[in-house]
Amino acid sequence: MNLTAVLVTGLFAGGVSCAAVQGGMLTGLISRQRAAAVGVPVAATGRPRDGGADVPPDSSWHRLGDDVSPVAGFLAGKLVSHTALGALLGALGGAVQLSIGTRTTLQLLAGAVIIVFGLAQVGVPGFRGVVIEPPQAWMRVVRNRSRSQSALAPALLGVATVLIPCGVTLSVQALALASGSALSGAVIMAVFVLGTAPLFALLGYAARRAATAWRGRLAMVTGLIVVAMGLFTLNGGLELAGSPVAASRVVQAFSAGEPEPDVSAVSEQGGQQQVLITASTGSYSPSAVQARAGVPTTLIVRSEDAQGCVRSFLIPSRGVEEVLPADGETRIDLGVLEPGTLRYSCGMGMYTGTITAA
Repeated sequence: MNLTAVLVTGLFAGGVSCAAVQGGMLTGLISRQRAAAVGVPVAATGRPRDGGADVPPDSSWHRLGDDVSPVAGFLAGKLVSHTALGALLGALGGAVQLSIGTRTTLQLLAGAVIIVFGLAQVGVPGFRGVVIEPPQAWMRVVRNRSRSQSALAPALLGVATVLIPCGVTLSVQALALASGSALSGAVIMAVFVLGTAPLFALLGYAARRAATAWRGRLAMVTGLIVVAMGLFTLNGGLELAGSPVAASRVVQAFSAGEPEPDVSAVSEQGGQQQVLITASTGSYSPSAVQARAGVPTTLIVRSEDAQGCVRSFLIPSRGVEEVLPADGETRIDLGVLEPGTLRYSCGMGMYTGTITAA
């Protein structure tokens, strides 16, 4: 178990990937809190004032605490939920694997939830009341209400991010699953989250400091980003489900013609054929392959420094789900191909391809 590699993955690829959705939600939440705290009107924030609380200018240390506490709460919540998930995956090992149908349903739900949060941040009527707030029962036992509330709401959002995985997170979850140990799985996920912490801290701190100057504009911008990423996530679920309204199908329907299938990726020997697809970070190639129907077929997926979502390889119509190595080959028996198109994708539906048999 190379924890250095996990940390670097979180620091670079994981931080950028997860920040697209989770960072946008965090900055939007913090800007709304900050604007409410200084008494910005409802029209500018999309929600009523938070009791008209004032920000006491006690000292620079007090102001620094106000700036840091929401970010710290978010990262703490994220660390707790992901560490718990890693322990669960490690303990159950290979026994736990979501079916493709369940994965598709969860992705569609995640996309819808992200869109709703984005619309709430933008201030669209009907969605303004959708906010993440700590239960009132929690607040009764907290002495410093304003400081604790500013940290607890982001903490709840941090806990909830375990339900909104980014592409790179899938490969790290696969490592936790393969570890076969609750402790190892927990450590893998914890180290990954710690790697993403610097970028999230920067985003959250910038949002906190800028909120009073930009007011509703920061929430508007991040809200639009969240909506866009929600649509992206939702489309991934549609791709997994083979929906005719998935982006790839829509583009194909309106394009001048389908891309010419690649025949060089197919080889035949002894009455059997092999289809070779290369998986690398961000793509499968060739993305369209022409094979021969009625022939026993083996699909070979060759990984070349594959990272992120491409390592979770699915063929939904066959119920095939494989966790690819970063480097090496994975052989999948497709049996005798029937005439038609066999679609495959990564586990998030972001990268897709087809094998057409004729």
